[in-house]
Amino acid sequence: MKQYNLDYFENMLRMYSCSAQYISEIRWNFIKDCGNVVLDYGCGCGWFRAFRPEGKIVDSYDIGGYAQTGIKHNKYDCICFWDVLEHIDWEKNPDKHIEKMFKITEYIAITVPILPEGQDPKSWKHTKKGEHLTRFEKISEVIEFFKKRKFKIVNVGSPECPPRSDIYSFIFKKCEK
Repeated sequence: MKQYNLDYFENMLRMYSCSAQYISEIRWNFIKDCGNVVLDYGCGCGWFRAFRPEGKIVDSYDIGGYAQTGIKHNKYDCICFWDVLEHIDWEKNPDKHIEKMFKITEYIAITVPILPEGQDPKSWKHTKKGEHLTRFEKISEVIEFFKKRKFKIVNVGSPECPPRSDIYSFIFKKCEK
């Protein structure tokens, strides 16, 4: 298998995507106090790593065939799950690999769609049969999800809105033993 030049690929991403740069900068600003060694889990094509600030060490991992570093560290300051957790059926088929990732980090950062109050779930744009397998209807449900995994909420907001309506960002910190 031929090794793809990740630096070249990331340069192409940076050159041709101002909207991804905008979202990545919002996300980097959101997690700015969460350490320097970061894993972008579910990285897609790698925008977040491509637009990383100087001094940040970023590994990237995705189940897709994208150019990525893979999981290279045994511990991370922060693991980011941008637009990932809603794609897993946490009730019927929890992702054991992600559960292991929760154990090797101090901080977790996520983005997930939250159902707006009064919105009919059936007509909501984020109701995607076969794609979004878990729906978070309230912020408190997300907080409880991580509380069960021994994390406490540090920050919540919707810094990506606009342009990404109904998307909330969260930072969780591992609870002391």
